[in-house]
Parts: sequence; C-alpha cells; structure tokens
Amino acid sequence: MNNISVPIDLLAGWDIVVIDDEPDSLEVAEIILDAYGANVRTGSNGAEGLDLVRKVRPRFVISDISMPVMDGWGFIHTLKNDRSLMDIPAIALTAHAMVGDRERAITAGFHNYLTKPLTADTFIYDLLKLLMDIPELAEHLNI
Repeated sequence: MNNISVPIDLLAGWDIVVIDDEPDSLEVAEIILDAYGANVRTGSNGAEGLDLVRKVRPRFVISDISMPVMDGWGFIHTLKNDRSLMDIPAIALTAHAMVGDRERAITAGFHNYLTKPLTADTFIYDLLKLLMDIPELAEHLNI
C-alpha cells in the first residue's frame, strides 16, 4: 500500500472528528488529515467527541479507547445507540494492541482500529486501508 501515490485531495471537503486525550496524537492526526484536505475537529474525551459528532456530522470518527471523562467504549456505545448518529463509521485508536483487541473493538461497534503511536510515515496509508473496507466511504475517496 505504501507504494501507491495518495492524492493530496484524498479527503477534500470531508469533515472528520478525532478524539484523543494525548495532544501529540491529536496533532499528528490533525496535521496529516488537514494536509489531505479534511476539515478536522478534535476532542480530548468521548463526551467532547459526541458533542462534536452531533454538531459536525462527520464522514467518520477516529477515537482513542483510553480517555478520561468518557472512554472510547462509552463513546462507541452512545454513538451506536443514537439513531441519528449510528451510521457514522468510527475507527478505534489504541496504544494497547493485544490479541483480541480488534475483535473486541468491532464487536463494540467500531469499524476497525489503528494502533499508536501515529506516525507521519504510515498514518495515511494505514487509515486508507481501513477506509477502503468501509463501502460507503470507499466510493467517495479521491483515488
């Protein structure tokens, strides 16, 4: 996947919400997604993230799992049980990738998950692989 050229307008005009309590992870995601044309909104916990999702109605959400106030499990539970939000795809973000975590995240309602740390070298490619697996998003990618 890293051999393909990713168009700079890959996510042009897409609203994306990124939720993480680690400023470094938020900054990396925001800079990279912005560079590919996305309109990025960030929150530092699940409750802030839900407020943003309700206001912005993003194309998709990237949410950390371990956060204060409301963690990623509470966030995805609330998102998937709200009829007006349940169709918004969410990708889990975790530093604790262990055997069974992907299945647990998907069972909870996440579409897939990314592992931390986020790096400029691999983030967009890893994200693109996940987005291609979500039909309603893949058909709108500028590739």
